[in-house]
Amino acid sequence: MVRLFYFSIVFKASFIFLALAQAENQFFIYHGFNQSELHRDGIARIHPNGLMQLTNTTELVTGRAFYPFPIKFNISSPQSLSFSTNFVFAMVPKLLNFGGNGMAFFISPSTDFSQAVAGAYLGIFSNPNNGLSINHILAVEVDTVQSPEFRDIDGNHVGIDVNSLQSNKSASAAYYSDKERKLRSFVLETGNPIHIWIDYNGTEQLLNVTLAPITIEKPNKPLLSAPLNLSQLLLDSMYVGISAATGTRASDQYVLGWSFNKTGPSKNLDISKLPQLPPRPPQPGRGKKLDRTIIVSIVAIAVVLITIGGAVYFVRKKKYEELYEDWEKEYGPHRFSYKNLYKATKGFKEKEVIGQGGFGKVYRGVLPPSNAEIAVKKVSHDSNQGMKQFVSEIVTMGKLRHRNLVQLRGYCRRKGELLLVYDYMPNGSLDKIMYSNTRPNLNWFQRFRIIKGVAYGLLYLHEEWEQVVLHRDIKPANILLDADLDGKLGDFGLARLYDRGSNLHTTNLVGTVGYLAPELLKTGKGTTSTDVYAFGVFMLEVACGRRPIEPGDLDLVDWVIDYWKRGALLDASDQRFEGIFVEEQMELVLKLGLFCSHPHPDTRPSMRQVTQYLDGEAVLPNIPPDSSAFSVLTAKNEASESDKVMTSFSSLVASSSSHPLSTMDSIITEGR
Repeated sequence: MVRLFYFSIVFKASFIFLALAQAENQFFIYHGFNQSELHRDGIARIHPNGLMQLTNTTELVTGRAFYPFPIKFNISSPQSLSFSTNFVFAMVPKLLNFGGNGMAFFISPSTDFSQAVAGAYLGIFSNPNNGLSINHILAVEVDTVQSPEFRDIDGNHVGIDVNSLQSNKSASAAYYSDKERKLRSFVLETGNPIHIWIDYNGTEQLLNVTLAPITIEKPNKPLLSAPLNLSQLLLDSMYVGISAATGTRASDQYVLGWSFNKTGPSKNLDISKLPQLPPRPPQPGRGKKLDRTIIVSIVAIAVVLITIGGAVYFVRKKKYEELYEDWEKEYGPHRFSYKNLYKATKGFKEKEVIGQGGFGKVYRGVLPPSNAEIAVKKVSHDSNQGMKQFVSEIVTMGKLRHRNLVQLRGYCRRKGELLLVYDYMPNGSLDKIMYSNTRPNLNWFQRFRIIKGVAYGLLYLHEEWEQVVLHRDIKPANILLDADLDGKLGDFGLARLYDRGSNLHTTNLVGTVGYLAPELLKTGKGTTSTDVYAFGVFMLEVACGRRPIEPGDLDLVDWVIDYWKRGALLDASDQRFEGIFVEEQMELVLKLGLFCSHPHPDTRPSMRQVTQYLDGEAVLPNIPPDSSAFSVLTAKNEASESDKVMTSFSSLVASSSSHPLSTMDSIITEGR
C-alpha cells in the first residue's frame, strides 16, 4: 500500500509538471490528430488516418475538441492578448443541400460544456446562458442553418460571437480573390475542405477572420474585420477548442489540421500533410441504369486504363529501383527505401534543396507518418570500390549519440548514388548565417556557445566513444544550427574510425583548404591533432568573422598573430559585435585558436584540454607576444608537469611567408 501511495503521488506530480510545462508552450500545430493530446467530448473521435470527426449524421449530437492545457493571457495588458489560429475543416451533409448545423472555434474559461446543447447552439451555449456576460466566451462560427432567433443573415455565413450566438458581426461565406480583387462567394457545406484563419491583434484591438477553399492560399484581405476589446472578456487562464453540432438537419463535420500561437502568427498548415476525407456515399435517388453503349464505353476505357496502369507500374518500379546486395542485410534497420525518401522530398524537387556542394545536393524532407523532418544528402559513388566498407562505417556513424552531433539516421543506395539521411536542422549551417547579408547575424554569446558545443562534440569523437573518430573536415559549413541555435557537428562523409590503441594515421589527403594542418599537407596523414588544428582555425573564424583565406591578405592565423604582436588582439574580433562581448572570453578564444592551430602538432592541446580551457577549469599560459618563446601545455594532464617551451613566437611569425595555406590556390580532396 505504501508503494502504491508513493507511485500515485509521483504520477500526479509528474502530470502536474507536464501540464505546467505545456502551459508555458503557448503554441501547437497538428497535421492530423493521431499523436495529439487533445481532449475530446461528445461523439468526437479520431480516425486511423488522423482525421478528427466531431459529428456524424445523427440528429441532435455535439462533438468538441480542446487543447488540454490552459492558455495564459495577461488581461492587464491589452497588447498581450493577441493570438492567431488556423484550421482546415469539412462539412459533409447527410442530404445534398440539407445539412447542419455548423462549427465554431471558441475560447472559454472552462472545458465543462455539460449544459450546452446541440442544434443552433453549436454545442457551446444553451437557452439559459446564451447572452450572459459571465460566460467569458469568444467564438467564431461557420453556420449552415439560418436561425431567426439569433438574427442569422442566411444559412451560409461566418460570425463573430461574444457570449452569445447573436453575432456581433457576420458575413456570407466568401473569400477575397487577390487576382480579381473582389469577394467570391462559395458554399460551406459541399464536403470540400475549407481553410479558416482567425487573428486577433491586441494592440489594435482588431479581430480578423479569413476564409478560403483549401486550394486557395490565404487571401490578403479578411472576410470579417471587427474591433474588439478582449481585456473585459478573457480571463488570465483560458482554453481553446473547436465545437460542432447537428440538429434536425445533420452533417459529418471534420477537422483535418489545426495550428495555434499565442505569441505570434500561427504556423500555416501544410496541405500535403493533412489526412484524407473518407469517400462520400452516393446520394439516394441519383443512380441510373447504364445502357449498353455506356457499358461498352466503360469497358473500353477500363482496358485502356489497365494498359496505361501496367506501363506506369513498370516505369514507377524502375523509378524507385534500388541497389541492394546480400552483405547489406546486417544493416537493414539503418536503410531507408528510396520510395519513402522520394516522397518525403517531393520527388527531390529544387525548391526542397537546402544545401549544395561538390558532394551533391541536400534536400529537406518530411517522413510519413511521423512527420519527422529530415535532411537527405545525395552523394555520387563508385559501387565497385569499397562500398561495403563505406556503408559499414556509415552505419557505425549512425550509432554516435551526442547532443552536439548531427544524428545520422541511415542511408539508401541506388546505382551511381548514395543517399544519407540526417536529422533536419532548421537554422541551416553556421557559415550561411555568419556571411549572410540578409539574415540577422549571431552575437558573441551565441557564437561562444556554438564554439563550446562543437568542442564537446569533437571531444566525444576523439576520446569518449568506443572507437576513435577523425572528422577530417571541421569548418563552419559543417556546423549546423538547431531551432535553439545550438551548434551540431555534421557531415561525416570524410570521417574515419579506428580502434583505440591502433595507428590513427590516415593515408588520403582530405579536407578543405584553409583548415588543413601543415603536416597533413606534407604527409597526407591525419590524426586527432589535425582535427584540433582545423578546430583552432574554426574558433578564429567564428570570433573574427573572417574566412581562413582572404585574397590578397594574410591567412587568418597570421592575421590574428599580427594583431597580437601590435598589442591589439581584441581588435581582431568581428566588427559586427560592435564591442559587445566578454573580453576575457574573446581573448581566450583567440589565444586558444592560435594554440590549436600551432604548426607543430605536439604543441597543440587535446580536445579534453580545449574543453577545460573553455569551461574555465584550466588557464592558458599568459605569454606576452614579445616573449622569446611560445609556451603551451603538453598533451599530458598532470598538473605537476612543467609547461614545455616550444618554437619561438618570432619564428612562427617569420614562417608565415612560406605558410602552405597562404600559397595554395586549390587542392583536389577526396569527396569534394
